[in-house]
Amino acid sequence: MEDNRKIYRMLIINPGSTSTKVSLFDNETCVFEHSLFHDAPELLKYPHVNAQMPFRYGVILDMLKEEGVDPASIDVFVGRGGSAYTQPGGVTVIDERLNADTVAAVGGSEHPAKLGVMLAWQFAKEYGRPAYTLNPTNVDEYCDYARLTGIKGLYRVSHSHVLNQKAVAQFHAEKLGKRYEDCNFIVGHIDGGITVSAHDHGRMVDGNMGADGEGAFTPTRIGSVPVLQLLDYIEAHSVEEVRLMCSRAGGFVSLFGTADSDVIHAQVEAGDKKAVLVWNTLIYQVCKMIGSMSAVLCGKVDGILLTGGLMRFDDIVAGIKERCGFIAPVSVYPGEMEQEAMAYAVLKVLRGQETAMTYSGKPVWDGFPGLDL
Repeated sequence: MEDNRKIYRMLIINPGSTSTKVSLFDNETCVFEHSLFHDAPELLKYPHVNAQMPFRYGVILDMLKEEGVDPASIDVFVGRGGSAYTQPGGVTVIDERLNADTVAAVGGSEHPAKLGVMLAWQFAKEYGRPAYTLNPTNVDEYCDYARLTGIKGLYRVSHSHVLNQKAVAQFHAEKLGKRYEDCNFIVGHIDGGITVSAHDHGRMVDGNMGADGEGAFTPTRIGSVPVLQLLDYIEAHSVEEVRLMCSRAGGFVSLFGTADSDVIHAQVEAGDKKAVLVWNTLIYQVCKMIGSMSAVLCGKVDGILLTGGLMRFDDIVAGIKERCGFIAPVSVYPGEMEQEAMAYAVLKVLRGQETAMTYSGKPVWDGFPGLDL
C-alpha cells in the first residue's frame, strides 16, 4: 500500500470535438485547468483526426510553458480515450498495443477523444512516465437488444461520453444517498457531441452512437438522417465528405459555418429566425432521445441527468424540463466531471487501492454465437 501523503503530479488530457481540456492535479488538488477552444474551421485543416496530434501536442506544451511547468516534473499522464476495440469500464494502462489500436481506430470510431490516449502515450514516451485512461468512449456494457440491426452482420456498438456520464451518475447517486449500482438514470452529455444513454443498475445498457451520426444533430455532427435521403446526398457528394460531417463538419458547422454555440445563441437571443429554428430543433431532438431511453428502462427512472458544455444555456435546460420532466426529476451538472474522475481513479491505482487493467486487444463483445446474425 502506497503512502497517501505522497504527492503524485498528474496531467489530465481531455480532447473533445472542439476543445482540448488540460488539468494538472497534485493528488486530489487541481493546480490549474484550461479549456483550449479550437473552432471547427481550424480543425478541418487536418484531413484526419490523427493529423491533429502535432497541433494539439504543441498547444499543450505551450500552455505548460506559460504555467511554468516542466513536463519532466509530471509523474503520470492520463488521457481520455476511444477508437480501440471495446473495453470494460475502469482504469486501463496505456501501452503500445492500446496506442496502436487507437491510432488505427480498430473499433470503428474516429472520435477526437482518441487523441487523449495518443497524447498521453507521446508524453509518457518522451518523459519516461506511465500513462492511463479511464472509461473511454468505447466502454461496452450494452444489452443485446441494443446491438442488433436489420442488416445481417452489422451491429450497433457503444460510442458515447461514457467517462462523464458515469462520473455524473455516480455523483448523483451519492447525493441521493444511494449506490450507482442501485439506480436507473438517463444521462445526457450535451456539448459539441451529444450522447444520451440509459444506465440500468450501474451498467450503461443503451445509448446513441453520437460520433457515428446517430441521435440529435450537434454543433459538429449531422445526427440521424433517413438512409435513402443520405444515399441521395452521397451521390452528389462523397463518402469522405459524409464521414467528416458525422463527426466534425455537420450540424452547426454545416448550417452556420461555425461550431461556436455562443455565436449561434447570440443570434437566437437577437431573434434571428434561422438560428431560433435550428436551436429549438436541437432541443426537440435531444428530448426525443431522452424519451427513447425512458422506454429502455421501462419508465423506471430515478433521474434525468444533464451535463456537458451546452448546459450553460438555460433555454436548453428549460426545453428539456418542459418535454421530459414528466419522466423523472431533471438535474443539471453544467460542464463535466471528467477531469476529476480521471484524476481520482488513477490516484487510487497509484496508491495501490485499485488495480489498473491491461488492454486485451479484443472486443468485449463479438457477435451472437450460433445465431447466424
